[in-house]
Amino acid sequence: MDNFFIAVVDDDIHIRNLVEAYLQKENYRTIGLENAEDAWELWRSDPPDMWVLDLMLPGMDGYELCRRIRKEAEVPIIMISARDNEVDKILGLELGSDDYLVKPFSPRELVARIKRQLQRWYRLKGSEEAILNSDVKLQIHLGRLQLMLTERRVFWSGEETDLTLKEFDLLKSLAENPNRAFTRDELLTRVWGDDYYGSDRAVDHLIKRIRKKIDGLPIEAVWGHGYRLRTDGEES
Repeated sequence: MDNFFIAVVDDDIHIRNLVEAYLQKENYRTIGLENAEDAWELWRSDPPDMWVLDLMLPGMDGYELCRRIRKEAEVPIIMISARDNEVDKILGLELGSDDYLVKPFSPRELVARIKRQLQRWYRLKGSEEAILNSDVKLQIHLGRLQLMLTERRVFWSGEETDLTLKEFDLLKSLAENPNRAFTRDELLTRVWGDDYYGSDRAVDHLIKRIRKKIDGLPIEAVWGHGYRLRTDGEES
């Protein structure tokens, strides 16, 4: 794992140099970029294995770059920002970032988080390959809902719905366990990992976005507990 290629996108050259220096000590290959436009060009030509992405950038901001990358791939993304605002954190996570770190931060903490995300990504890729080479179910049918797991596509009443990475992972967790009530903490762990320490409001916001995209989807709140995907038992 020490040969991963990591892009550091920040308009502050001192932060870029500091982060790159710490990563290079861990034998990662790095590239520093000062704006999202150059980062997008890099993605098109020589895509990194992971991104450390500043939220506030000149021109295209980090949110937009994250959204574009997420439409094409599931590489790990850690957002960094001087803005310690819960709404910013939730928005970044909803758009597909895997973690959010507030400036000023410890470079050692950032490196530790990078290692965790890369390990998780490595395990995820291994799991996907195992699914493709096994008899594990590749689709979920629950009434009008259909999830194609390896392709990460969602259909409601035969119409495809475009979900973000986190939206898909949350819906998949509920669909794999119909009628089971999950706590918010359980859903946080399933979608963001057990090293996420943000507010459980991220789950509420994600549920709200899924409901808005899929009108009629029977996700219901369980008072004082969390959420479940109700079903009449029709499954194949």
